[in-house]
Amino acid sequence: MSGTLYIVATPIGNLEDITLRALRVLKEADLIACEDTRHTRKLLSHYQISKPTVSYHAHNEYERSTELLKKLEDGLNIALVSDAGTPLISDPGFRIVSEAIARGISVVPIPGPSAVIAALSASGLPTTEFAFVGFLPARRAARRARLKELANIKSTLVVYEAPHRIKETIEVACEVFGERECVIARELTKFHEGFVRAPLSEIEIPAGQARGEIVLLIGPALERSVEQPENTGAHSILEQVQEIIRSEGLDQRDALKRVARARGISKSEAYRLMLQERGRVSD
Repeated sequence: MSGTLYIVATPIGNLEDITLRALRVLKEADLIACEDTRHTRKLLSHYQISKPTVSYHAHNEYERSTELLKKLEDGLNIALVSDAGTPLISDPGFRIVSEAIARGISVVPIPGPSAVIAALSASGLPTTEFAFVGFLPARRAARRARLKELANIKSTLVVYEAPHRIKETIEVACEVFGERECVIARELTKFHEGFVRAPLSEIEIPAGQARGEIVLLIGPALERSVEQPENTGAHSILEQVQEIIRSEGLDQRDALKRVARARGISKSEAYRLMLQERGRVSD
């Protein structure tokens, strides 16, 4: 009989988040396939688990899958883990799982931590429906094109993003989506865990905190009130901004933010339209 391939979720930060079932499977497996053996050994050592490990990552997935599938067919039980969270979710593993299923080898999920679900649960954004899109393209033009493809999705979007790109990604998302609620979840379950919640046009990352693993969540398009089209049609953006400045004593920046939110557009788009209106008035 062939062995079983176990897909084992491991902690995304706090080592206490591993399940009892996951610990049992890791202790009983004949071999543990790891995204990074050095990283996984820290977890195994913490729980005093001594099992042979082998690397299984994006750069050797094709060759290693062949080796591991042979071991499974010979009757060995193998646990597949990634560096953190659930394997295959923006991590290696698809090749061996699909091939194992094709060969009739049993594939058993051992559920547990996931940065996607952890971020969603504490985001405050709608969770009835959501779309996880993994990592966005690294290049700005390709990222903008991908976000345009996602613009019509009427549910919360969940994205993984690198710290050095998060600011630019938010800027592009604001330009593409207009105004939407946004949450940045970083270092989940770790000592410096934090959430930043604000509209796309206003969200700011505190100085020194654009590091660590980041989950970016973008809410659905904001619902506009029934009266809004009539109100915004009666007054230009420039007139609305000037009225808020006069009546409430806000500066132009804060007044423009409020107008942009009311119209469901980004602050940059509102500013562009206001400059156009100002140009027509001066003409």
